[in-house]
Amino acid sequence: MPLLRPILRPIPRLPAPTHHRAFATTPKAMAKPLRIGYVPEHFSTPLHFASKYCSLNATLIPFPSGTGHMIQSLQSKEIDVGVGLTEGWVAGLAKHTKESHPYKIIGTYVESSLCWAISTGKARGDIKGLKDLRGKRIGVSRVGSGSYVMGFVLADDMGWLQHYSSSSSSSSSSQEPPFEVVVLDNFKRLRDAVNSGEADFFMWEHFTSKKYYDSGEIKRVGEIYTPWSSWKIVAREPDDARLSGMMGKINKGIEYFRKNQDEAVEYISRELDYSEEDAVEWVKGVDFAVDVRKVDGAVIRETIKVLGKAGVLDAGNVIADEMMAVIAVESKQRKEKESTK
Repeated sequence: MPLLRPILRPIPRLPAPTHHRAFATTPKAMAKPLRIGYVPEHFSTPLHFASKYCSLNATLIPFPSGTGHMIQSLQSKEIDVGVGLTEGWVAGLAKHTKESHPYKIIGTYVESSLCWAISTGKARGDIKGLKDLRGKRIGVSRVGSGSYVMGFVLADDMGWLQHYSSSSSSSSSSQEPPFEVVVLDNFKRLRDAVNSGEADFFMWEHFTSKKYYDSGEIKRVGEIYTPWSSWKIVAREPDDARLSGMMGKINKGIEYFRKNQDEAVEYISRELDYSEEDAVEWVKGVDFAVDVRKVDGAVIRETIKVLGKAGVLDAGNVIADEMMAVIAVESKQRKEKESTK
């Protein structure tokens, strides 16, 4: 069956901006390890390398449920830093005023877009394509997570939200939702739910889903790409002096990843339960940031624009600059492209 074309072309690799946040450092502040939340999937490999080889002064805390769970843990001060999905962070910040933001975006972890696979139960003969998903029950890990947000981006791309206006919060509440949302916490429960009938479909990263297509546990319906760079780094206290060292060590972990891709493939296939073949293919396509301390403001604005159109947030009342604790300098190429529109 034909797959869903990306709603926008994946954002190309951007040249590194020339400005970034200068984090303060003090020996005293460096003594206590940061608590970093991350998703224990293949994207976490440079974090593993930073911890193993680059003296990253941090405790890595896995969040299999994803970005939505990390947002809750940042709010409750259980972690200091989160490495998660761009759309999840932006949607979470949009729920708060500038003064009450539970975290700020401090860097970019992955520059490439994310491919979200769309899955249903193995025996669901009634769901043959994306058009069959309208009005169905979507399984999500948490409200506000990437799996939740991208469901509404999909609905918008399919034209199921054409009558929706995001100009006010009241319009959002009056919008008839394209799906019934079923919160299921983690990937295992999502897979079980589409087979038991508790949910009709769910969305998750392509390579994480692929092994379950190969085994016949679940059925692939289609895919959709994020029209933005896919992973960002956020901090609960962006002025924390320890962040400078952390960002530098993550940069070194990414550099190690690039120079030792055979080791990366071995680690992913041995420790993270991916096939070697899938790990090789993923490594070929992923594009980690050259310097994680930078954020392109245009990427955040584009995320806000698309999520506003999809009804996830009220784009008219969200300001990108207030979400970031970095100096966002946009590439010359992007400015030229926008000026010609």
